[in-house]
Amino acid sequence: MSPPEEPTPDDGSEPAPHSAGLSDRDRALLALERRTWPGPGAKERAVREQLGITPTRYYQLLNALLDDPRALAHDPVTVNRLRRVRDTRRERR
Repeated sequence: MSPPEEPTPDDGSEPAPHSAGLSDRDRALLALERRTWPGPGAKERAVREQLGITPTRYYQLLNALLDDPRALAHDPVTVNRLRRVRDTRRERR
């Protein structure tokens, strides 16, 4: 029997540990989005080096992940922020 998961704060400040159903790659995508980046190109460089994918593919995967309820359960603050950004950009079109 595995040990019980530690409870997380309800304020969404920390992602839930070992989110059921999310792959390591999905958790890595969200982790990169939680970070702040020092300048232009730093994030894209990290995507290539840490995930081994192109920035275009990264954003495709991330966009699909934003619609996954498991991602919302894992990191609600990041997912909701990115959904707001996405919705704002869609409204401008």
